[in-house]
Amino acid sequence: MNFCPKCGVILLPKKDNKKELSCSCGYSTKKKEDLILKEKVLYQKTDKIEVIDKKIETLPKEKEECPKCGNNEAYYWTVQTRSGDEAETRFFKCTKCDHTWRKY
Repeated sequence: MNFCPKCGVILLPKKDNKKELSCSCGYSTKKKEDLILKEKVLYQKTDKIEVIDKKIETLPKEKEECPKCGNNEAYYWTVQTRSGDEAETRFFKCTKCDHTWRKY
């Protein structure tokens, strides 16, 4: 493993030339050498992977009545579905029943 003499960070191969090592500070090696990169992940079968089933909505909310359940709050987003000189289409998704509809 080679480290940068300027800042001490691990030197990585350049993207365009895999035989030269470089650092994010701008330092690069002059010598050309064949490199092999290896990564080992330590995982034991006894380790449990926790799956969290949680829906996180990052869309903005607006007061819009759902035509399906009557809820007064919905997420919205806009998409340019037609040509550029026409108005964009607004899509809504109910915060309660997840029903999706659009308005032109």
